[in-house]
Amino acid sequence: MSIVSRVVAPFLAAALTATAAMAQTPSPRPDQTEFRELYRELIETNTTLSEGNCTLASERMAARLLAAGFPQEDVQVLVFNERPKDGNLAAVLRGSDPSARPILLLAHIDVVEARREDWERDPFTLVEENGYFHARGAHDDKAQAAIWVDTLIRLKQQGFTPRRDIKIALTCGEETSDTWNGVSWLLETHPDALDAAFALNEGARGRLDAEGQRIALEIQAGEKIYQDYRLEITNPGGHSSRPVRDNAIYRLSNALSRLGAHAFPTEPNETVKAYFGAMAAATPNHAADMRAIGAASGETMMQAATRLSAADPAWNAILRTTCVATMVDAGHAPNALPQRATANVNCRILPGHEPQEVRADLERVLADPGIAVTIPGNIDPTSPPPPLSDEIVGPIREIAGRMWPGVPVVPSMSPGATDGRFTNAAGIPTYGVTGLFADPDGGGVHGLNERIRVRSLYEGRDFLFDLVKAYAD
Repeated sequence: MSIVSRVVAPFLAAALTATAAMAQTPSPRPDQTEFRELYRELIETNTTLSEGNCTLASERMAARLLAAGFPQEDVQVLVFNERPKDGNLAAVLRGSDPSARPILLLAHIDVVEARREDWERDPFTLVEENGYFHARGAHDDKAQAAIWVDTLIRLKQQGFTPRRDIKIALTCGEETSDTWNGVSWLLETHPDALDAAFALNEGARGRLDAEGQRIALEIQAGEKIYQDYRLEITNPGGHSSRPVRDNAIYRLSNALSRLGAHAFPTEPNETVKAYFGAMAAATPNHAADMRAIGAASGETMMQAATRLSAADPAWNAILRTTCVATMVDAGHAPNALPQRATANVNCRILPGHEPQEVRADLERVLADPGIAVTIPGNIDPTSPPPPLSDEIVGPIREIAGRMWPGVPVVPSMSPGATDGRFTNAAGIPTYGVTGLFADPDGGGVHGLNERIRVRSLYEGRDFLFDLVKAYAD
């Protein structure tokens, strides 16, 4: 290839990609345009822990429900007095059968921090570009939160009366639950706002391949345990002109390097085996390894798991417990040896293992008795995954089959942690189902330049609307 060709080719490829993305995004329907404005308002209300205001976001969504004709008594913004910016929205569309237990539509409205100087675009301005919506929270989780509000409004406008109550809860603190969590607070102080026969929540996604073709729609039943660990080493320190080998930063760095090289054991549970079994037909390049996860054992299964883990971080995450360093802090002056070095290690623990057990594993892997490993805050509740009954799965398969013929619906275990860990533990079976198809890289969720395909958002909106209507009737 000539020098000119090598220079031009990337730009040509980018242009073709952008053109293809736009070609897949038809002009929005009038109702989608109205929804886009609701979505934009929620996106552009900053709800980070540092500077944001979930109460304001809840009030703005409440105002939309009231304008649609919901009575005041059925729309509440619930605020803990000691956290005035962490308000939560609870609303209900009343059903005709008081004996039928409600369904709960759950989503969090707080978002991960985002600094303007790091992003290509303002993270708190909704930008539609080349077939994508870009913004912090564009996917996680303001897409589903906006859809839930929009769903109630659409049902109200249609004059639809469900058989059972349809509740929504837009909550704050999911991303920073060690600081405060709205679902946990509501369960303690306003349990009726969440009480339901079952809940629909985030946690699962639709999977796209690199060309944007749909591979599978996931249903989450169960999730890994979220747990942070604090690593700390102290040292007398001294003058930086007289360095010594016993340096707190070096020792912590060496220990973290050992952790980075460590892989926890492969332990596929039944949900994970079912997931790979269902995905095999849709992923021919990895089909043999996927089938081996459920059918093989010993070295054959381990080799298959190694290849799958290398192929996709999401597959690695559901095959084993993972622990990763996420924050470090060390030293007290530029001209002094460090007296202290600390790190946060974030673990996502497979069901069946306890956080204290993993703490002991970390101490063994770090291999430095001078590093104290502690668990900050409370340990989250755990519970078995809710059952994937025909009552739950049937409507999903029927609607997905109509919208996306041939795309398999597969069970999944979330490698992350959602507010479902609190509702499941409280006896409210909670399922992750969104209908929102995401790119292989996850769309920048929790990272830079978060995005979601315009097509995916509008299709997910229609999917969830039909699904809620089916469950409610």
